[in-house]
Amino acid sequence: MNARDLAARYPVGASATVAEIEDDPHPLLARLRAGEPVSWLPALDGWLVTSHALALRVMREAPVFTVDDPRFSTAQVVGPSMLSLDGPDHTRHRDPFARPLRPARTRERFTAFVEAEVDRLVGALAPAGRAELRGDLAGPLAVAVVAEALGLDGVDAATVRSWYGAFVEAVSAITAGGTAPERSSQAYALLRDAVVEAIRADSPGSLLAEAARHPSGLDTAEVVANTAVLMFGGIDTTEGMVANLAFHLLGHPEQLRLVLEDPGLLPAAVEESLRLEPSASVVDRYATRDVVLGGASVQAGDLVRVSLAGANRDPAVFADPDRFDIRRADAAEHLAFAHGPHFCFGAPLARLEARTALAALLDRLPGLRLDPSRPSAPHGLVFRKPPHLHVRWDAPA
Repeated sequence: MNARDLAARYPVGASATVAEIEDDPHPLLARLRAGEPVSWLPALDGWLVTSHALALRVMREAPVFTVDDPRFSTAQVVGPSMLSLDGPDHTRHRDPFARPLRPARTRERFTAFVEAEVDRLVGALAPAGRAELRGDLAGPLAVAVVAEALGLDGVDAATVRSWYGAFVEAVSAITAGGTAPERSSQAYALLRDAVVEAIRADSPGSLLAEAARHPSGLDTAEVVANTAVLMFGGIDTTEGMVANLAFHLLGHPEQLRLVLEDPGLLPAAVEESLRLEPSASVVDRYATRDVVLGGASVQAGDLVRVSLAGANRDPAVFADPDRFDIRRADAAEHLAFAHGPHFCFGAPLARLEARTALAALLDRLPGLRLDPSRPSAPHGLVFRKPPHLHVRWDAPA
């Protein structure tokens, strides 16, 4: 179809704007899901899938909907990695990092570290009576855990964040049709040096050292590329996950009261927050051949963007999907960590961080509440979280 025919066939998608998707996409996603579950959005220059069932199909069928495409922006910045490969190559890149982060090993390896880091961060906040939780807790926690997991001994959190920021800037520039800034190349060179040192040091529990020894035979450049990818997954999305959870609980006093009365409900609150507002709201795939998807004629090479945010509020799966309900029985059916071969293997670690952070906040900061004078809400096209999250509590006199 030409542009005019696509606009006529998909009027809701044709009217969508990037600003609308960044600000509050959920009313638009609901209209798309109801009438155009696979729709052409000129604003995204691709298809958007909002149905839970069709999202699962796209993410499961890697031979038809692949990440392995030269337009994949992250690959242009860091090179081939588990994020931009499919099939045996994907397995070869992924397994050396995924196996050490299985649930049991994650609990054994990281519980004490996460608890200590959260205790340090919350303890530093407690006397003040107010804080900005993204910058003061969620972000520093995510960075510290990534540095610990990778075994980047001697590299401070600020340096890790600066590298990560440079990579995000480069990916964003390429996505917008520009070129990566020079500082991203400089950051990548520094990251490579740090990875080489981490492999040489072979610290206990270092993902990098373990990956370098893995029988898959990743070379240093491949380990570096996957390290950059782990920064994307381990920092931005985890920071957003913690911030969104705090935003949802503090913004729903009746749900917060349930958790305060029964802390055992906190894991359920984590899942419901992930469902309601996943911190990574979309994943991209490219059609490898002509295919009919939800009645739409997708052409080989087309961008097929899966809206995890849309799928997570599909009323065909979730009753009253716009309501935050920590007692929702099927909240774990959400797709916040994607699905299929590219399911996020860091999910157990991210959940551990979110649970630990919120448990400490609620336990140690009495009367914790959103600051009504500085409101905020999740925002973003791909990564959705509050730009800031100001809170207050009853500090000791």
